Amino acid sequence: MIRKILIANRGEIAVRIIRACREMGIATVAVYSEADKNALHVKLADQAVCIGPAPSQKSYLNVKAILEACCLTGADSIHPGYGFLSENVSFAKMCSEMGINYIGPSYELIELMGNKSKAKETMKKAGVPVVEGSEGNVESLQGAKDIANKIGYPVIMKAVSGGGGKGIRIANSEEELIRYYDVIRAEAKSAFNDDSIYIEKYIKNPRHIEIQVIADKHGNVAHLGDRDCTVQRKNQKMLEESPSDYIDEKLRQKMEKVSVKAIEKIGYTNAGTIEYLVDKEGNFYFMEMNTRLQVEHPVTEFVTGVDLVKEQINIASGKKLSKEVMNLHIKGHSIECRINAENPDKNFMPCPGKITGLHIPGGNGIRVDSAIYQDYIIPPNYDSMIAKLIVHGKDREECINKMKSALGEFVIEGVTTNIDFLYKILENPEFIKNDYDTSFIK
Repeated sequence: MIRKILIANRGEIAVRIIRACREMGIATVAVYSEADKNALHVKLADQAVCIGPAPSQKSYLNVKAILEACCLTGADSIHPGYGFLSENVSFAKMCSEMGINYIGPSYELIELMGNKSKAKETMKKAGVPVVEGSEGNVESLQGAKDIANKIGYPVIMKAVSGGGGKGIRIANSEEELIRYYDVIRAEAKSAFNDDSIYIEKYIKNPRHIEIQVIADKHGNVAHLGDRDCTVQRKNQKMLEESPSDYIDEKLRQKMEKVSVKAIEKIGYTNAGTIEYLVDKEGNFYFMEMNTRLQVEHPVTEFVTGVDLVKEQINIASGKKLSKEVMNLHIKGHSIECRINAENPDKNFMPCPGKITGLHIPGGNGIRVDSAIYQDYIIPPNYDSMIAKLIVHGKDREECINKMKSALGEFVIEGVTTNIDFLYKILENPEFIKNDYDTSFIK
């Protein structure tokens, strides 16, 4: 029985988890950096512990401080949210060794699926289609050239421990491969403390489709439909929707079946997402698996009626998947827009600062997940996403119109945001016709 959860995160996802815990009668502990002392998640939690100064490495990535806060407050469980330590093997392992209930899969599975080359090999064995590429890590520049010549250009080089759009380069020729090889390894070392990379054939003009999977500790495995995350900038998603109107029902069912079979085979538990690239011919290829809650989980919640955070907590408590999950029914359509404090006209430059005016939209089928409030000061130390605007309607057309209406009503003064840019996306003819790919924003 889970009685108190420490949320090892900040911002809107920390607020989202705290609200779910409140509804379940579970006490919460917030952790915060010195820069976040006035943050909403600190105000909403039952207890709050400062874990260090503003830099993430000294606070939200400070494993020792977070575990000390857990012991100090008597929390029996930790929810990692997304980002920060949510896919950190050492952190999940230390939780297990200390008898703290980690709300997510086992550290062994985080390690297996977090290593991109191992994950690819594992999925291939589980019958999931994969992109042709290196078998394991690339150990040298010559090795990289040999693989690229074998599979043909263009190729994509990826950091083995990568995530969040970092540690990725596309090489259209051997010249570019040579130029990027050391650059990507240095970037990977800086971002993930691991300079290992692997190479795949680059799929031109794909769609990015993912399947939400979930499994309990009693052998029950299910999917919660798909999400289309094709609208992205520099491999960072900007807008997501569910279900995808790009794939037909036959392909959708095939992707869902393959995904469920794969997590059954590896013995996965809790929520996870398997991400795929889908080409123009309807072929799909495994890209990666995220062993955590996704930023875009609300679109799935809207079309399924399933609360994914509560489901995660119940699974960690030893309960079976809910009836809503096991008797899945997709209803309507949903779109999410990520609201960032950034200036699209200045190469999306982050724009921290004080919110001097705020009006949040509302209405039937409109949801805002956020941790901002009037006079809140957005710190410069973290990701620029400050809110998620999610709408639900009977179909994609209604959702587009509803999202445009909600964006038009969303007022954030004092800082520059990407709201107008998102509105332009929704008015773009290619987006409306659903005729675009991952290069759309570029």
